[in-house]
Amino acid sequence: MTEPLSRNHAVTLDAADPLRSFRNEFLFPKHGSNDQLYFCGNSLGLQPRGARKYVQETLDKWAQQAVEGHFTGADQWMTYHELVRDPLARVVGAQPDEVVAMNTLTANLHLMMVSFYRPVPGRSVILTEAGAFPSDRYALESQIRFHGFDPATDLIELEPDEPEGTISPEAIERAIAEHGPRLALVLWPGIQYRTGQAFDLAEIARLGHAQGAVVGFDLAHAVGNLELNLHDSGADFAVWCHYKYLNAGPGAVAGCFVHERHASSDLPRFAGWWGHDKHSRFRMGPQFVPSPGAEGWQLSNPPILGLAPLRASLELFDRATLPALRRKSLQLTGFLEALIEKRLADVLEIVTPADPDQRGCQLSLQVVGGRERGRELFDYLVSVGTIGDWREPDVIRISPCPLYNRYMDVYHFIEEVEAWRGF
Repeated sequence: MTEPLSRNHAVTLDAADPLRSFRNEFLFPKHGSNDQLYFCGNSLGLQPRGARKYVQETLDKWAQQAVEGHFTGADQWMTYHELVRDPLARVVGAQPDEVVAMNTLTANLHLMMVSFYRPVPGRSVILTEAGAFPSDRYALESQIRFHGFDPATDLIELEPDEPEGTISPEAIERAIAEHGPRLALVLWPGIQYRTGQAFDLAEIARLGHAQGAVVGFDLAHAVGNLELNLHDSGADFAVWCHYKYLNAGPGAVAGCFVHERHASSDLPRFAGWWGHDKHSRFRMGPQFVPSPGAEGWQLSNPPILGLAPLRASLELFDRATLPALRRKSLQLTGFLEALIEKRLADVLEIVTPADPDQRGCQLSLQVVGGRERGRELFDYLVSVGTIGDWREPDVIRISPCPLYNRYMDVYHFIEEVEAWRGF
C-alpha cells in the first residue's frame, strides 16, 4: 500500500490506469526538453496524432483528384460530414439524425434561435445565467433586438446565489417559475465556463417545457467532458464547439443538436443548399426542401479540412468510451481537489462545486490574497511550463483531461504551486 496523496500513490494510480496508453495518441508542446504540464483542454485540446494523417489524406486527394474527390472513396467529400455523425451522436447521447457538425458555435446558436426563439408580445423573455460567456450574451441580446424587443426587460440573467458564485438548482427552478408566463427561451450552459459548475440538463428542460418555453443548451464545456444524454433530456436544441475536449483544433467546426421531434417540422429557418434534401439537392430546384433532422439546418458545403481532425479525435473517444473517461475524470479531478485541500489550502480556494455530479474535469481556483497574487501565480506557472488558463477577474482554470493527463501531472502541478509559495 502507498501513502494516499503521495508521489508513489500518483505513480501507482498511473500504472493501474486502463486509459494510460491514450496519452501517446497526443502531441504535447515542449518546455525545454520536457513536455508541458498541460491542463488547458477546456480552452484548446491537444492535437491527436491521427489528425495529421486525415488532413494529409484530404490534401493528397485534392492534389491528385481535384473536383473528383467529391465522389471517390469512402472519404469522398460529398458525404464527408457523415463520417463524424454517428460517433458524435454517441458522444452527446443523441440519435444520429439529431446531430450535425457545421459552422461555429455562435453561428449555430444564431441559426437555432432563428427557429426556436419566436417571441411575441407577452412571451418574449430569454432566461440565461449571469456571467454567461460573452459571445452567448451578445447573440441573445442581438436576437432580442432583432425581433423588436428590449434586452433590458427581455433578457433575464440569473445571478449566483451560492457563496462561490455558483447557482443552486432551487434558484433556477424559482426563476423559471417566476418568469414562466413570459418565457420564450431558456438558454443554459452544460457547464458554466468560469466556475466549472455542471447542471442537470434534463431537469432544466423539464422545468422550462412545463412553462411553455423552448429549452436549448450551450455545451461548449460539457461535450467530451460529461456523459450527456441529449435525446433523453428532451432539450429542443443544443450547440457546442469541438476545439476544447473534442481536440479538433483551433477554430474547429462546431456541432449542433436538434431533437428528433423537430426533424420534419415546418419551423422557420435560414436555409442554405447543403440543408436541402440530399436526394434532390443537385436538381438545383428553386424551392428549399429541408433534409430531415439536424442536417436540414446546414447552409454550405462542409469544410473538409476542418472536419478531418475531428475524425481523429472521435475515433479515440469511441475506443476509450465516455463512461470510462468519466470514471477516470472523477478520480483525476478528485485527486487534484484532495491534494489542494491537504497541501495548498492556504494558497488556493476552489470555486467549482465539491459535488462531483456538479462538475467536469475543471477546477476553478482563486488565489488567497486577491487578483494580483493570482496573476503572479499564473504567470509563474506559465514560466515553468505548467499551462492552465486565466479568466477575469481572478480565476485560474485547471482541467486534467482523462484522455491525456496523468495523476503525476496533477502531482507536479501541486509541487509547482508549492515552489511558488516558497519564494
